[in-house]
Amino acid sequence: MSAPDTAAPPANPAPNGPSAPPADPNAPPQQGQAQAEEQDEGAEEQDRPQDAWASRRELADHAPPALRIGSGAGFGGALVTGDQHGVSGGRVAGDVIMGSKTEIWQLGPPAPHASGEVPAATLERLAESFVADEEAFGALADRLREERVLVVRGAAFTGRRTAALMLLRRAGATSVRSLLRDRPPAELAAQLDAEQQRAEQGRAGDAPAPGPVGYVLCDLMADRTRPLREPHLLAVRDRLAAHDGYLVVTVGPTAVLEEVDPAGWQPPSVAEVLTAHLTAQLRALAPDPATCEEYTGRESARLLALPAVTGFLARDHQLREAAAFAPALARHAAGGLPADELGAFSLGALESQVREWFEEDEAALPLRDKAFLISLAAFDGGPYALTAELSDRLYAELLRTQRPHAPADVPVFGTHIGKRLQLARAERRQAEEATEWGPVRQWVAAFRDDRAALVLLRELWTAHPSARPALVRWLRALAEDGRPLVRTRAAATTAVLAHADLPSAMALLIEEWAASPRYRHRMVAASALALAHFVGAPNVPRILDGWSQGEDRPMRWVAIRTHALIGPERPAGTLRVLRTVVRKEYEESRREDPPAPLDEAMVEELAGAVELLLLSEARETVLGELLASYEVDRPARDLTLAGFLRACGRGAEPRTGPESGPGPGPGDEGPDEEHPPGRPLVLDWYREAVGGPATAWVAHGLTRLWRAALGDSLHSRDALEVLRLWVLAAGHRQDVEWALAALLPALVAEPEDALRLAHLLRTMPGEDGAPPPPVAARLLTVVPAAGHPVPQPR
Repeated sequence: MSAPDTAAPPANPAPNGPSAPPADPNAPPQQGQAQAEEQDEGAEEQDRPQDAWASRRELADHAPPALRIGSGAGFGGALVTGDQHGVSGGRVAGDVIMGSKTEIWQLGPPAPHASGEVPAATLERLAESFVADEEAFGALADRLREERVLVVRGAAFTGRRTAALMLLRRAGATSVRSLLRDRPPAELAAQLDAEQQRAEQGRAGDAPAPGPVGYVLCDLMADRTRPLREPHLLAVRDRLAAHDGYLVVTVGPTAVLEEVDPAGWQPPSVAEVLTAHLTAQLRALAPDPATCEEYTGRESARLLALPAVTGFLARDHQLREAAAFAPALARHAAGGLPADELGAFSLGALESQVREWFEEDEAALPLRDKAFLISLAAFDGGPYALTAELSDRLYAELLRTQRPHAPADVPVFGTHIGKRLQLARAERRQAEEATEWGPVRQWVAAFRDDRAALVLLRELWTAHPSARPALVRWLRALAEDGRPLVRTRAAATTAVLAHADLPSAMALLIEEWAASPRYRHRMVAASALALAHFVGAPNVPRILDGWSQGEDRPMRWVAIRTHALIGPERPAGTLRVLRTVVRKEYEESRREDPPAPLDEAMVEELAGAVELLLLSEARETVLGELLASYEVDRPARDLTLAGFLRACGRGAEPRTGPESGPGPGPGDEGPDEEHPPGRPLVLDWYREAVGGPATAWVAHGLTRLWRAALGDSLHSRDALEVLRLWVLAAGHRQDVEWALAALLPALVAEPEDALRLAHLLRTMPGEDGAPPPPVAARLLTVVPAAGHPVPQPR
């Protein structure tokens, strides 16, 4: 087993380069088959393994924030990013029951009948807790009195309906009637005539006419086929003036208006709405009417300071959810709701929103918008353009499931980005994204609630099984993509699905990738298993142990790569598995007659796993385990020395900027020619260990492994090459030179060691074939001369 080349393969070899365009879904069958075969042939030619270090870096760079290594977020048992996850529907009224009971939430005030009078009690109740900017609201009321009809435009769930009812009340309407929303705008005047005739027929012949009547039409359906035009409103205004009435029409951001000047609705904050509703609820609980205001003020301040409330207000909740939270708070104040159930309200409201997005009813989202929500969940915090591009691919797959015999009809142009993100309760911002060319600034899109992506994917996978075929096809296509971000997000999404339903995710995605002959698929499988383990999916180590002992070599490779990624959590156990596998590899090679050469790809993967463990936060434990076992037999020795030399060849990460110092270290992927080599990580570790009595054993252990590598005929050449790279790095950094000057004398145990090191320093080529750098001569002075006493190992 020979050590790997110290110049590691590029971080992003051909599999990470530009991807071939996807086959046209509308192409004739023969043409589509030819395209697919051509892409497969090209992919097979470019398919090469990426080393474990680069895989871990991609996970750190591209995994979503909730699944990022070391973030401490994600699922944990029944938790989602620290919140209780598993109380379906949350808590508003009634008991929370885990099981088959179905709870229906009523978030906000109940809607009136499609057409009819809004009860006076409802108006009174809404008025008690209504809150708005008084100046702006008064201006809207004055405009309504003057113009008789007012169109209010605002986003959904921002209190548009309540504002419309309160505007009519402020304008002086003595009663309010709700009109049908699905009539064409051209029928508005006729609809008002019919309402007036019905009112006159219901009144006694000589009874006096009531005061002004208000009409509200919520969420008028005005699109390009039937827009709301100015003549419609002029006709309505005439009817209203004749009958002393007022009309408020609410429309969404996408409503089509022609020559109509709508009033923009600016909703109050969630905190203001919660406070107003809570105050109204507490008035009913006041023990003494005389001290009602004092009680409500004191109790409201206490409740609003609770952790469950501050956490609720810190999230992106809608006004209707704040209105529903107030009764729960009042029940908690009265002792009827435990604190843990109050804390579950926020997550329950989010789950209710996700279920609402995927409902199929008259108000359901279009399929393309649902595809965008799913894509945003997979690429949460990623570039918006990429999210939108891949959401259309998912839309085509969903259409294929919904209409299997019809071609996929994907519109070229769609909804404006702002409206899309508003619908998804998401935001767009500029952020730096890691690429193989360095960080770049891009517009990224992310849910405002960091739990939304995990909850949405879990709901999709477990509650909508009919969507699974399309989702599986989409994820398989993402795993083929040439962009590291796309492949990493495919793995992260699969990890969330595995947490929700491990058997299905394994059977439909992970096992197929793991058994593939292509490295690209296997790397996605390993990343998915590693992330699934990080978020708490069960039995991942058991799966890996089985695959590492099995006869399926691709799956064995995936098990080793995944062990490398999750190994720092259980370093001793991981090293035992690695030693078992390497011995199995040696035994299988000896069974042949004559003995077959070792599987080079598997040997490299095993060494890469040891390298990753040595460079992890568990490095001292790993070093102790290696020192205790590397001399047991030849397979263990080769595994240890090969992995150790790979770790030694790993330099510091690239850094940019005029004051940042050197860039990539020896063995780093994608070196930047503008920056000299950086600081080798293991040498830096040695420098830190030499200076402390408590870590002297680390320095001695590293020295032992270096002596073993230099004195081993299979590894000495690679060891000398790593030392050459360290000398080149020392030419650019004085701290590296000092550390190397402390190490070199300790590597001399025999006269032959001194001769070997001296020969290297005298004859090594410099950068780009230049003569030996001056630092080599300076380092030569610290190497004991042959025949002189040499330091003995302690």
